[in-house]
Amino acid sequence: MLAKLKQFFEAPSQTLSAEELAQQLNLAAASLLLEVVMADESMSDEEANILPELLTTSLGLSVDDVNALIADATVSQNNSTSLYEFTQAINDNFDIEQKQQLILAMWRLAYADGHLCQYEDQMIRRTSELLHLRHSELIQMRNLAIETQ
Repeated sequence: MLAKLKQFFEAPSQTLSAEELAQQLNLAAASLLLEVVMADESMSDEEANILPELLTTSLGLSVDDVNALIADATVSQNNSTSLYEFTQAINDNFDIEQKQQLILAMWRLAYADGHLCQYEDQMIRRTSELLHLRHSELIQMRNLAIETQ
C-alpha cells in the first residue's frame, strides 16, 4: 500500500481508477488523523477507540477495512517526511465540506482524551493551512468538536 501511495504522489499524470483514487484518499485522510494521534507521541485509549469510529462514519468503510486502513496509514505516517504528501492529494480531490469534515475529525481526536496537547493543536492548524481553509472554518470545526464531545 505504501508503494501505491508513493506512486500516486510521484506520478500525478498516471490515471487511477475511481477505486484506487478512493483508496489513496482514504489512506491520506487516515494518515493525517494518525498525525494528530501521534503528535504527543502516545495514543490514549480514548483516541484508539474513536479513530476507527471516525474512519467508519466519515469514509463509510467496514470495520475490517478500517483496521486494514489504520495499519497501512501507520506505515505511511511513520515513513512520511511532511504533511504535504497527504494534503496535496486531498486538495486535489476534496471539496471544502470534505476538508472541513477532516479537520473536524482531527479536532475530535485531539479532544478525545480530554486534553488538547499543544502539538496536536499545531498539527491541526498546520493541516488546515495546507488545506487552504480559512481560520474561521478551523475555529468553527474546533467549536463543533468541543460541543459534540
